[in-house]
Amino acid sequence: MSKLSRREWIARAGYGMGGLALTSLLPGGGILAIPAEAAAADLAGDDPLAPKAPHFPPKVKSVIWLHMDGAPSTLDLFDYKPELARLRGQEVPQSFLQGVKTSTQGGVGKLFEANRTWKQHGESAAWFSDLVPNLATQADKITFIKSSVTIGATHDISVLKLNTSDVNPGRPSLGSWITYALGSANRDLPPYVVLYTGKKEPTGGSVNWSSGFLPAVYAGTAFRPNGQPILNLQSPDAISAAQQRDNLDLLKSLNEHEAAAFPQDSELQARIRSYELAYRMETAAPEAVDLGKESEATKALYGLDEDATREYGTNLLRARRLVERGVRFVHVVTGLHDIGGEDLNWDAHRNLLKNHDINARAVDKPIAGLLADLKARGLLDQTLVVWVSEFGRTPYGESGDGRDHNPWGYTQWLAGAGLKAGITHGSTDELGLKAAENPVDTYDIQATVLRLAGLDFRKVTYFRNGRSERPTQVYGRVIEEILA
Repeated sequence: MSKLSRREWIARAGYGMGGLALTSLLPGGGILAIPAEAAAADLAGDDPLAPKAPHFPPKVKSVIWLHMDGAPSTLDLFDYKPELARLRGQEVPQSFLQGVKTSTQGGVGKLFEANRTWKQHGESAAWFSDLVPNLATQADKITFIKSSVTIGATHDISVLKLNTSDVNPGRPSLGSWITYALGSANRDLPPYVVLYTGKKEPTGGSVNWSSGFLPAVYAGTAFRPNGQPILNLQSPDAISAAQQRDNLDLLKSLNEHEAAAFPQDSELQARIRSYELAYRMETAAPEAVDLGKESEATKALYGLDEDATREYGTNLLRARRLVERGVRFVHVVTGLHDIGGEDLNWDAHRNLLKNHDINARAVDKPIAGLLADLKARGLLDQTLVVWVSEFGRTPYGESGDGRDHNPWGYTQWLAGAGLKAGITHGSTDELGLKAAENPVDTYDIQATVLRLAGLDFRKVTYFRNGRSERPTQVYGRVIEEILA
């Protein structure tokens, strides 16, 4: 009898495994797609997700990465500019436009002021507009970076750079680097989880939480917004837990027998681990995102009692539950909201007032609830919350009542362990167009997050094609000025 191919053999050996399907565990092929590097580690007796020592004592155990997809106008949220209000409707003075190249066909319009009401909050006296009244109550927990800059001015490119430090696909995301460097703190859950709202995947898709050239075991695992968090994870009702365990043990035995006969076929060991992880996740993953045991007061804190905030609030409450259970990196992406019959995110090239009223309302209360809840549970002392976008918005208008893309100066913020809370680092010019002092690139944000996780971004390396790769390539610096 001729020898079956590995693919045929695994297909036959796996027959009768019930509901233990794995192809949805990781984007682009699932956990079964673990490449040779990770499998080789298995054969050597090394567990690719075993906890690893950091370079120095970490300030944080987990990161919650809040990506505001579509790029909000932080001029209308956090960066109060009285001069913009004074010059509204006028041409942009040429002195402000040096080095500015518009990113769309609209060119440079007249200065546009959105008639927001601004107030200072907390002991930090930080400015917030009326778009984010709930977040304003958390002012003294927030570390603002008001001089953010990036390169690229199209969403796919700039989102990719934000998450992977490159404008081309193929590099690992920040969450993948942290998982690779530190391993897993809870072997019953993926160490890197992605949550998103809306009816479809966010801008750019899974390439933004990919492991790139790192082994696929370090990629983000996307949990679905509704229903089962991971498709096909549950066993059919007709298969008992004991039967499932027996099936898994049989498959493991067959795989190990084949692996002994063909030791160079390294993927089999990695696949054995994949089945075991999926088996453990059958119980752990649904429980981690099940909000049934949360109090009504906690659900209300996140806005689960309101239509406008329920979906995003659900994701942030799930994010808190995941970091409680040791998940190292939770990547939360805002999705699309129904605006005038159109599914839109923060990308307000027109009708900015309505767009931002809807999008800000969807996230304001849940984010404020997350910060308050983390603090109340003692988790803010070991968790880092990072509020980021791919770029900002221009002070000049587009299409009459919108704003163009702005990579030259915008606001991002962090909150949590290891930071000087209630401070502002950097600033933009008087119109909010360009960074005026202490510019901070996305590379610097990533380097700082790695530092807070106990990692030297220059020493987190992976040997590939004859060179040692690192998370931010050859760029970036730790923003020492914001560290406690």
